[in-house]
Amino acid sequence: MKRVLITGANGLLGQALVNRFKEDYQLLASGQEEQAYLTPAGWEYISMDIMNRLQLKEAYQNFEPDYVLNAASYTNVDACEDDKELCWQINVKGVENLAELARRYHSHLIHYSTDYLFDGDDGPYDENARPNPLGYYGKSKLASENVLLQIGCIFTVLRTCVLYGTGLNVKRNFFLWVWENLAAGNKITVVTDQYNNPTLADDLAMASGLVLDRNATGIFNIAGKEYLNRFEFALQVAEIFNFSKDLIIPIDTSQLKQTAHRPLRGGLKIDLALEELGYDPRTVRETLIYLKWKMENHG
Repeated sequence: MKRVLITGANGLLGQALVNRFKEDYQLLASGQEEQAYLTPAGWEYISMDIMNRLQLKEAYQNFEPDYVLNAASYTNVDACEDDKELCWQINVKGVENLAELARRYHSHLIHYSTDYLFDGDDGPYDENARPNPLGYYGKSKLASENVLLQIGCIFTVLRTCVLYGTGLNVKRNFFLWVWENLAAGNKITVVTDQYNNPTLADDLAMASGLVLDRNATGIFNIAGKEYLNRFEFALQVAEIFNFSKDLIIPIDTSQLKQTAHRPLRGGLKIDLALEELGYDPRTVRETLIYLKWKMENHG
């Protein structure tokens, strides 16, 4: 049985990856926290920081992973502008540690990146589009991709955008922010000029499985099926969960005064993943119906 090491296993994507791989692979999950949020059953968990090279080396030596899935990342876009050093240490130096050890131990590294590599002038973007990140988060993720090229380990980069879903103790994502506020009857302002194709974490985990099935390498865009703006997405959340659409107030990005600049027409073209991986994401409506079922039946 092939061995899979997952970093950042307590995050939204990490939990989705654990659920995807725990049945078919020998799985070692890791995170900075002392305990796993999911209950280990047939898989193991260790506390590990990708910025700690000694901890990483011990994990590689003891477990000898065939695949390493790096779901550890600093994704708070505004905070990245305020704490560039921490952003760089996690998103670049941590990846450098993983990649150097992956090369030494002949592991295949799957790394997750973002459409924030691009300026949003003419999205959605394909895999060959020229990066031009607007903010430090995007710059750090571009640097992480370049690290993989420079070190020369076996790698696959999966670029995604607006990752959403549910999990145990996960940080608030856009879907959860909309759901929590509408459920409480709070009015929210949502931008109409930021376009992308939001991605369900479970679909990204499914695509990761396709990468391992095919031993696919290189860069693939893995994102949702539909290209829409944040306001349109929020309206669909209200419709599926039977919340009042009147609570959702449309605004422009310029009104938010956010620390980091966002790409307005971002998003990713997923044709390559459809053709080469057999990736088949769900529609926004399908994912929201699934999340409603999941929340009602599993909390």
